[in-house]
Amino acid sequence: MKMKILIDADGCPVVNHTIRIGNAYGLDVLILCDTSHVFEREGATTLTVSKGADSVDYALVNRVSPGDIVVTQDYGLAAMCLARQALPIRQDGMIYNQDNIDALLFSRHTAHKIRKGGGRLKGPAKRDRKKLDQAFEQSLVALIEHQLQENQL
Repeated sequence: MKMKILIDADGCPVVNHTIRIGNAYGLDVLILCDTSHVFEREGATTLTVSKGADSVDYALVNRVSPGDIVVTQDYGLAAMCLARQALPIRQDGMIYNQDNIDALLFSRHTAHKIRKGGGRLKGPAKRDRKKLDQAFEQSLVALIEHQLQENQL
């Protein structure tokens, strides 16, 4: 089965980068979003699902195959993709794997408990677009190259 790239597009700043790189390697690129975020991009297929809690996540997981690349900033979705033997990557270029996903999920759980208890957390720093886009592109290319090499062995 041919590797493809799936993008959890709601709030994703690297959609165009992903399409460009995926197309350069001849990969199918699938953009998934809900009805509140409509994406139509040349070089990719868009699947729009009904708005609802985690509707995009479940639609994506139901379409992912082992060896596919998934672009997401959602730790829960990344964990589900890892369980399906896919390769999730965050928009800053961090590649999720079995060594880091548990700590990330624990951190998310702890932050949720603090917020639920009325506490406040400092938000993320402003995104350094140029630096993070470059890091993402380098990681995505390395991930694709690695998978293509693995598939040839």
